[in-house]
Amino acid sequence: MSRVEVRPLETADLADCGALLAARHRRHRTAQPLLSPRFEEPDAAVAELTAAFGTADASGAVAFRAGVPVGFLLGAPKPSPVWGPNVWVEAAGQAVTDAEVMRDLYGVAAARWVDEGRSAHYVLVPAHDTELARAWYRLGFGQQHAHAIRPATGPVAPPAPRLTVRRATRADIPMLARLDVELPVHQGRSPVFSAGQVTTVEENLAEWANDIDDPAYATFVVEHDGEVVGSATGCALELSSSHAGLARPENAGFLGFAAVFPPARGLGAGRALGEAVIEWAADSGFDSVVTDWRVTNLLSSRAWPALGFTETFLRLHRLVGY
Repeated sequence: MSRVEVRPLETADLADCGALLAARHRRHRTAQPLLSPRFEEPDAAVAELTAAFGTADASGAVAFRAGVPVGFLLGAPKPSPVWGPNVWVEAAGQAVTDAEVMRDLYGVAAARWVDEGRSAHYVLVPAHDTELARAWYRLGFGQQHAHAIRPATGPVAPPAPRLTVRRATRADIPMLARLDVELPVHQGRSPVFSAGQVTTVEENLAEWANDIDDPAYATFVVEHDGEVVGSATGCALELSSSHAGLARPENAGFLGFAAVFPPARGLGAGRALGEAVIEWAADSGFDSVVTDWRVTNLLSSRAWPALGFTETFLRLHRLVGY
């Protein structure tokens, strides 16, 4: 096999790279048919890639073998300080004909990223592509997060005994505000160790007072013996900035939040909340439901696959210099 040549990605490369991206998405949909068919078409894939290339400070690399493009890699930083001095390879940011080529692409692209001071690298990889994921693992990356999907089908099983699920009301705002704190607190503990911001109950009370009647969101609470012990929220996936482009299925609902107070964990409250959001999505006419979780969150990484969610993308992470 002839030698791979790699150089920085340029505007003139986008059409050829878009064709590689469309081919990757066609393979991905064989494993996950609920993903959008739109990006199987080269024109749509090129448009998505062109938009990503136009993001501020975007850069990457393209690989050729005997003059033929065989892969590309494209990343751009996010302004949020939560992610550190970062660069992100989003869902449209990579495609290769041979997984090993990705290691050469990263070798060129990451040199610029690190020279720019961007030492925290995040990559979305199609979950079905084990060879590509392995190439990233051999570049020092580990899995941090999972995106997943399931059909929006109902009806669902009734809650476990002594549990009742219902829509939230204004009277539930104090408990909703406390539950909004519970999730980031849990994520900050072992073994997740997330650096996400923890809001205060007071901040959440004010936010819920404004948002409880917003028809774009469906909020549920679960009661155990009449006491609220958990909550969950569903909405249209378009309202989530974390699921965009090739990672955004058509006509999908989103299980965007769920939390249960520690004393009530293990009673089936989380499962009951997830099933309530799935049933709401089905009743609302959505074709599928999407969610995501930190893979080190022992609760959600077990609860959501048990409800039939299967992985679509893996978020991998590397912190350079340690």
